[in-house]
Amino acid sequence: MNVRDSEHIIAELKEKENYTLSNDASNADLILINTCSVREKPVSKLFSEIGVFNKKKKPGAKIGVCGCSASHLGEEIFKRAPEVNFVLGARNVSKISQAIKEDKFLSVDIDYDESSYAFGEFRSSSYKAFVNISIGCDKKCTYCIVPNTRGEEISIPADLIAKEAEIATKNGAKEIFLLGQNVNNYGRRFSDKSHKKMDFSDLLEMISQIDEVQRIRFTSPHPLHMDDKFLSMFASNPKVCKSMHMPLQSGSTRVLEQMKRGYSKEWFLNRALKLREMIPEVSISTDIIVGFPGESEEDFKDTLDVVRQVRFEQIFSFKYSPRPLTRAAEFTNQVDPKVASARLQQLQELQQSILDEISQKHLNRVYEVYFEEKRDNGMLAGRSDNNALVQVEGKDEWLGEIKKVKITNPKRLSLYGEVVI
Repeated sequence: MNVRDSEHIIAELKEKENYTLSNDASNADLILINTCSVREKPVSKLFSEIGVFNKKKKPGAKIGVCGCSASHLGEEIFKRAPEVNFVLGARNVSKISQAIKEDKFLSVDIDYDESSYAFGEFRSSSYKAFVNISIGCDKKCTYCIVPNTRGEEISIPADLIAKEAEIATKNGAKEIFLLGQNVNNYGRRFSDKSHKKMDFSDLLEMISQIDEVQRIRFTSPHPLHMDDKFLSMFASNPKVCKSMHMPLQSGSTRVLEQMKRGYSKEWFLNRALKLREMIPEVSISTDIIVGFPGESEEDFKDTLDVVRQVRFEQIFSFKYSPRPLTRAAEFTNQVDPKVASARLQQLQELQQSILDEISQKHLNRVYEVYFEEKRDNGMLAGRSDNNALVQVEGKDEWLGEIKKVKITNPKRLSLYGEVVI
């Protein structure tokens, strides 16, 4: 989502302010830092980055801080880093033209509505198009700062989404990547009350009707909203890629209640195992937080149990990080950091053993791979339908093409193979 926000900012500056991109910070008239605040580390890194760029920049160049950290820190950024010229929150991207013209410009309104704003066209990749389908989040997860940085959830009108997808495919993209904090909650609220009622499954069907769209991906769906209609659409639509990100966060129903996630361990397992049953080749990834306040050894064992049953193809795992403006930061039963670290290590070791088993099952399999990147090692890289990263020795003209690849050397994080003619 931050990548897409950056693309929107660049599009506004290129089309309306005559800016071009530079790879040299010391030669730039404007340096933008687009930030995240989901965990503590990116926030602390922000101010060291500001210091680095302040030393590099030429006289008269401006520094702007954008994104989620801008939203929640606001004026504090000016106090801690007076060299910053403007602060633009995650919900205020369309104001970039105004921001660059007013010194100490500050706009961090999380209620500002950009859902119907038609941004210009800029893509960091010509092969894959990120498309926002909603902004903000209505969930009240006790560990998460996002509702306080991106505001209430509002769905973007379907006609704007379709138009954006059509333009992107005409410019060469074969894959549309739909973005939202809870994509499968799409349609709950539109700014225009007269907007035609439509849920996420309907939206997927509509996007798949665009002839030039060959692949559709999305992130992140919420396990709570994974009803049978959604799973059926996911399984049956050939253009929807068969990889699902299902943020578990914890395998303990008790901890999930404390997190205000809205589902139980049993519900999550039911949905994940149903997916495995409906689509044997599906890949499932997840997010897991260990050391959430009050997490007992039994709670943690529940998480390990879910990991063993689902056998995720990828896990993004973190120690709990207290965030400002969240309820969990005020909980008095914080877990000892050493205990949390030990649990994180145990979880990651379990996942590595599962990945070792999964990776060998790819040997000699043939996948259709959409090539979208040339790596520093000279190899072409792309993704299979079920999101496996595949690398081959190949020709540059294969970029933007879908080729059949036989896997000859499967590794944990990447599969290596050869194109089958």
